[in-house]
Amino acid sequence: MELRSYQKEAVQAIMQQWEEGFYKLLLVLPTGCGKTIVFAKVTEECVREGKRVLILAHRGELLEQAADKLYRTTGICCSLEKAENSCLGSWYRVTVGSVQTLMRDKRLMQFAPDYFDTIIIDEAHHAISDSYQRILNYFSNAQVLGVTATPDRGDMKNLGTVFENLAYEYTLPRAIREGYLSPIKAVTIPLKLDLSGVSTQAGDFKASDIDTALDPYLYQIADEMKKYCQNRKTVVFLPLVKTSQKFRDILIEKGFRAAEVNGSSNDRAEVLEAFDNGEYNVLCNSMLLTEGWDCPSVDCVIVLRPTKVRGLYCQMVGRGTRLYKGKKDLLLLDFLWHTERHELCRPAHLICENEEVAKKMTENLSENAGNPENIEEAAEKASEDVVEQREQALAKTLSEMKHRKRKLVDPLQYEMSIQAEDLSSYVPTFGWEMSPPTLKQLKALEKYGIFPDDIDNAGKAAKILDRLDKRRSAGLTTPKQIRFLEQKGFRHVGTWEFRQAKSLIDRIAANNWYVPRDIDVENYKP
Repeated sequence: MELRSYQKEAVQAIMQQWEEGFYKLLLVLPTGCGKTIVFAKVTEECVREGKRVLILAHRGELLEQAADKLYRTTGICCSLEKAENSCLGSWYRVTVGSVQTLMRDKRLMQFAPDYFDTIIIDEAHHAISDSYQRILNYFSNAQVLGVTATPDRGDMKNLGTVFENLAYEYTLPRAIREGYLSPIKAVTIPLKLDLSGVSTQAGDFKASDIDTALDPYLYQIADEMKKYCQNRKTVVFLPLVKTSQKFRDILIEKGFRAAEVNGSSNDRAEVLEAFDNGEYNVLCNSMLLTEGWDCPSVDCVIVLRPTKVRGLYCQMVGRGTRLYKGKKDLLLLDFLWHTERHELCRPAHLICENEEVAKKMTENLSENAGNPENIEEAAEKASEDVVEQREQALAKTLSEMKHRKRKLVDPLQYEMSIQAEDLSSYVPTFGWEMSPPTLKQLKALEKYGIFPDDIDNAGKAAKILDRLDKRRSAGLTTPKQIRFLEQKGFRHVGTWEFRQAKSLIDRIAANNWYVPRDIDVENYKP
């Protein structure tokens, strides 16, 4: 199988970082971008080097998918470590293993601690749990790769305590932009659902409380769906089975061809196949379909199980992001959930790394309720709004920075100029990121034209250097161009192209280093 460009980049990054001494790596790919294919290729590389590989998963379906994809992608067969099945005595170099089986001391003790050279964890956002940790601690010398689409946990413990480095991340916006996932349109439905009385349990909203709060609105929600979902293939996530079944019946009353599946459904496979084939146009479920189920033709997702956990929210929406012939986009219906004490995930959290931008995007979408909006465009607008708000708040500081008699650009000025919210709100995650910048990083920052004294950790230095390198490759302005032109009063020079800035600087130089009179500095756009 020919890998996509980002999949090749991911495999190369993983193998390289293992060689560099980072033994516990994290790979982040959005749902639908082939994470199983990537770790299958990594497995193939490890087998080629003579290593023994363990692929861990927490559910039987995921083990079967991993084994099947591994064989179809690489031709490698594997043994199974689950229940009565054991890989001991097998000549296969790869084992797919159930966490529930391997976590037991009696099972672990059958293996030498160095039996596996490499451990790959599917759905690695679960890896912080005690069951996974018991296995990882036992095989403590193995190199580890955690693969996930959703790198945060409901209990808010940081995966940085498990993994040493983020080997590679392919973001949802980039996947949409490069044509590997469907564009997403979000529409805020002006129906206010009151969650103020809902309590929390294990770091998220309590399902039974949500169920009670949601029940009075089900008929109104069905009426709203008639406006948007009649010609779409829709998956609805609900908190409990009884509500899922009740909502299915309401939708049938309203004229939808609706079905429902849950963990106890004897005909689950048949219903899912019928939905896939178009016999139903709405599928209701109570959190059953968040992982391991694919139906690319889904083009509408409705989350009626509000959550504070970004990972869970991404999993639900991810059921509709895959490409499919004739599918133009994914429509995401978002209701005006009202909660006094708790933040909850909204469409903005799919794409915004910064909470300030996410809040502004949610506010903007709410103001335009009832109208579908492309989430990339909405995020870009929100980011610009936040930058403007920050500039106003930091006006004096930025003004002082721009007029300092210094050849290098202050990091804050640079971040604001290029509108890099991910840099200005960066918080280090992994251990190495929290350490001070290296001498090599500091020298490189100075060489690029960035004043390094205000950068206090290696992670921030690495992110800025990576951004500088990418901007140079993309032909965008350099820090020195930003410094010179913003000293002259021009704004957001960081958003310009290199050649545009160079042309203007040449013109200023020809005018004896004065800005020509016909140029309005405040409002100038190249």
